[in-house]
Amino acid sequence: MSPEIPTPTSPARRAAVHEQVIDGFGTVRVVPLDPAADLDVIYPWVTQERARFWGMLDATRERVLELYEFVGTLDSHHAFLLHRDDRPVALFQSYDPEFDPVGECYEVRPGDYGIHLMIGPVAGEPEPGFTGALLTTFLTYVLADPSRRRIVAEPDARNDKAIARLVRTGFVPGPEIDLPGKRARLVFLSRETFEQPHRR
Repeated sequence: MSPEIPTPTSPARRAAVHEQVIDGFGTVRVVPLDPAADLDVIYPWVTQERARFWGMLDATRERVLELYEFVGTLDSHHAFLLHRDDRPVALFQSYDPEFDPVGECYEVRPGDYGIHLMIGPVAGEPEPGFTGALLTTFLTYVLADPSRRRIVAEPDARNDKAIARLVRTGFVPGPEIDLPGKRARLVFLSRETFEQPHRR
């Protein structure tokens, strides 16, 4: 009898690093990205026009795979899929600003930690509270580490929708900066602000 050939781990079955049940929304799981297993999910996301601020519109499948495999080798940068009831709905990245180009553009404080966010395409009508629930879940995961005192994000300065969403979550706008390939707006969220009940 020949041995079974191992198959890639399904994102829905992969162990989560964080799981949160949100009343009226469902269970949100933070799952480490597996670039090869998840390529069919993330490639259409990052190359759609709606994701133009992500900077990968013209990337090939091979390039996207290569980029996320490289991220997977770093101790300072991490990529995750967020699942809502086992369906992938968002791509998140986290990073240590000291080891990222953004750290050259502002004075990094001890406890600063960076994030990127991309919500996947939504079928049907937009659902009120959808992005907020996912963002809150990911921030809860990131801030579970007590050494992280302030969250930093740098959306494209033209992406008014993303900036407004972050501000509603409690982020405070900072200066515009020049990063490779984009003009960005720094925004900051302190642990104290996030933990205020009215922000959750």
